[in-house]
Amino acid sequence: MIRFRFVLTPLGRVVPWGHEDRTLHWFGLTDGWYWIELADHELLRYTPDTPGQRPYVDYYLARLWEDVIEMTSAVLEPVPADLLDFVAGDPDAWGPVNGDAASTAAVWYDEHTVDLGYIRCPPRIRAWRTVGDDLDVVTVTWRHDDDGDIRFTAPPSGQVVIPSDSFLAAVRRFDHELMTAMGRRIRALERTGPPDGIQLDLERLRAEHTARMTWLARGLQNVPETDWTAVRAGAIELRRG
Repeated sequence: MIRFRFVLTPLGRVVPWGHEDRTLHWFGLTDGWYWIELADHELLRYTPDTPGQRPYVDYYLARLWEDVIEMTSAVLEPVPADLLDFVAGDPDAWGPVNGDAASTAAVWYDEHTVDLGYIRCPPRIRAWRTVGDDLDVVTVTWRHDDDGDIRFTAPPSGQVVIPSDSFLAAVRRFDHELMTAMGRRIRALERTGPPDGIQLDLERLRAEHTARMTWLARGLQNVPETDWTAVRAGAIELRRG
């Protein structure tokens, strides 16, 4: 089981962007905190002794939502059997990324990773699909290198295998829940108007929300055009060290 969970910051507590010209927009209005439920684990939940942190990652939901949509088409592309060791491997053991093939393989590898570079000492969360006889699953792995300050409640590393349909259903649910929550937030602002002293173009906000409601459907139409020959050659170079 996998589920992308979140809580939006109450509207009255959302901090505007800027100092003199204080503004709000769709991205900024997604301020909140979030985590990933995966089997019996909560990924991105901090331990109580982690200083200065809420229980979960405190950032804009738009960022996680955009990154999940962007990676989903790559995750759902089945990985050839001879590349499973590479996609499951540790890039810290690679040699330098020199040449086109190595670069292609490294980019393909990164496309299966949730981009969490905006938080301090993030875990590395990855996912890929395996298809075979009576088998169609997505493997989700995580790894966190404890820096002595930032700690999460999940084990330092782990792996959960789920049906591919369950992964896609979780992405669709995340999209639906965020779009629904943001729709309510926008309707509230349309009734009350922007807070005093805050610049907010409500027509533009509504138009952007309407456009973003199509992002997942359009993203799922993107069919990866993976150059498997280049990925295989690059994987050999990188793992050779």
